[in-house]
Amino acid sequence: MRRVLSLLVLAGMLSFGTANAQETPEDAATTQAEMATDESADPAAEGVTDEAATEAAATEEAATEEAEAAVEGGEEEAEETFNQTIRRYFIEGGPGFMGIVLIALILGLAIVIERIIYLTFSISNNEKLLRKVEEALNSGGVEAAKEVCREQRGPVATLFYEGLDRYEEGIEMVDKSIISVASVEQGKLERGVSWISLFIALAPMLGFMGTVIGMIQAFDAIEAAGDINPGLVAGGIKVALLTTVFGLIVAIILQIFYNLIISMIDNIVNKMEDASISFLDMMIDFYKKNQ
Repeated sequence: MRRVLSLLVLAGMLSFGTANAQETPEDAATTQAEMATDESADPAAEGVTDEAATEAAATEEAATEEAEAAVEGGEEEAEETFNQTIRRYFIEGGPGFMGIVLIALILGLAIVIERIIYLTFSISNNEKLLRKVEEALNSGGVEAAKEVCREQRGPVATLFYEGLDRYEEGIEMVDKSIISVASVEQGKLERGVSWISLFIALAPMLGFMGTVIGMIQAFDAIEAAGDINPGLVAGGIKVALLTTVFGLIVAIILQIFYNLIISMIDNIVNKMEDASISFLDMMIDFYKKNQ
């Protein structure tokens, strides 16, 4: 009986070991297949991630370059538009009246530049000139003082010279000569200023005339079409507005320079009058000393 039981136990153990041996290679194969799948899947996923990151970086760089190019292109376009706006508006305003207004601006600026240069050279140090003339009178007489005046520029030196030149005829003649020469010198200072005021008045008048003509053209277009269409009247109204604006701009520019020139003239005339009074007092003292 014991032998039978021993045989049964041994047969059961052998059958259990065989079953385990059959299942183990299958499990091992399954495990190896899963590991291989994981290993093959990981590099593929890493490759996809790297490609996505590369594409995203390339997209960002392209977007940045496009934005920079757009900014540069916008700046260039803005500069071109600014440079061409005035010319375009000038052409659209019509070469007739716009050309006349432009000529008025050019002529007015030419006179302005000439006057400013002339007035700048007419300014002198009157106090210093008075001291030199007085020293020359006390040391060398009238001829020495006249020589000092010849070497100086400006209307004040001219006044002094004319007064010294009439010294032999008396103080009254010196006074009268200074007054007459002062009026002449003031006229020289104001020469050409009336033309600037003319262009100041003429420029907006020409602009307004262009406005009237533009409105007439607009109404002619309405009459010809028989209907009020904004596209028909826009051209005439635009011409009217452009000529008015251009005329007003020219008048404003010339008005600023006109006021500057008038201020310079008034300053020179006031200093000339003060210097004339001081010179006349000096000549009276010199005349009393030599009597």
